[in-house]
Amino acid sequence: MGRPADPAREELRALHRQYRATTDPAERERLRERLVESYRSLVYFLARKFANRGEPLDDVVQVGFLGLIKAIERFDPSLGNEFTTFATPTITGEIKRYFRDKGWAIRFPRRLQELYQQVIRVNEELKIQLGRQPKVAEIAERLGVSEEEILEAMEMSPAHTPVSLSQTVGSDDGEGRQLAESIGGEDANLDRVEMRDVLRRAMKHLTPREQRIMAMRFYDEMSQSEIAKRLGISQMHVSRLQRAALEHLRQSLQQESA
Repeated sequence: MGRPADPAREELRALHRQYRATTDPAERERLRERLVESYRSLVYFLARKFANRGEPLDDVVQVGFLGLIKAIERFDPSLGNEFTTFATPTITGEIKRYFRDKGWAIRFPRRLQELYQQVIRVNEELKIQLGRQPKVAEIAERLGVSEEEILEAMEMSPAHTPVSLSQTVGSDDGEGRQLAESIGGEDANLDRVEMRDVLRRAMKHLTPREQRIMAMRFYDEMSQSEIAKRLGISQMHVSRLQRAALEHLRQSLQQESA
């Protein structure tokens, strides 16, 4: 003989079946409230695993309840799965996304944030497999996206950690001035603002890759070999792309001045 059925478990299964079957909004809300209350302990149990991470437990619990409601909406009791087994990854995933979003200094679209995390993971995997730093093309192929999308995600890295206003700038020996000292001060290059604006408008005519190369070459003052290493392409390819970008920029500037 099999074990006798657990009345509480059978009651929850019946609630799930009723919730799945009914189309009446008021009845669905009533059933959902009963289900949410029934799994309250599960949400608190999972939320406590993320304690001491800098966020109030109550906030994490609220995020966990959002994940629980999503799981209730998606759960199909006819498949015979245990709801707690089905719901745990959904609740945990919602909480993890909450912490990941809180970690960004600048808000980016969720798609880019998730791609950035995938790029970091695949980069480490390929580094181990290949015994070297993988190329952008290799990461793109592994993830099934374009190289431009990989570069766009990689450019988000500095935004993950904000720069402190007490950080020293202008010198590598620590004797420069603090970043806060330059805020609100008079810019000695104000007379170049108009030219910068012209260049900014001209840069819009370049492709994303050309824009990135020009920024690394003339703003970050990186050499062509350094750019090639960063992008995972040959120095000759960088040289060709730079020449093409400069030609496009020259044509755009001529049109601006015409």
